[in-house]
Amino acid sequence: MPPNLTGYYRFVSQKNLEDYLKALNIHVALRKLVLLLKPDKEIDDRGTHMTVKTLSPFRNYVMEFEVGVEFEEDLRIVDGRKCQTIVTWEEEQLVCVQRGEVPNRGWRHWLEGEKLYLELTAGDAVCEQVFRKVR
Repeated sequence: MPPNLTGYYRFVSQKNLEDYLKALNIHVALRKLVLLLKPDKEIDDRGTHMTVKTLSPFRNYVMEFEVGVEFEEDLRIVDGRKCQTIVTWEEEQLVCVQRGEVPNRGWRHWLEGEKLYLELTAGDAVCEQVFRKVR
């Protein structure tokens, strides 16, 4: 049975975010701004229905979905694109595949103790972010 990810998580660290943003073709000025942010995560896990919020002083992004059901995701707030998205469980990891203009795009979340890990992929770029559960 997959873990319940419900909680509020504070940013701890990240690796390789600039390469990920370049793979998404994010303009250099916006990349520099995004690299300064330390977003929090808030996850509401209700079994098959989930809400994942990425919260920052600059911009928030809310993703609400049913696990295992494909939907059109509007990512204009992130990079100006839309894509077909499906989120599923692969053992203990919540895995998102985003099919669209950018190949190999998606992410995976998993817990290790009180830490939430997020691996973002786009093209050949892989970024890892770590968050610590605070409530």
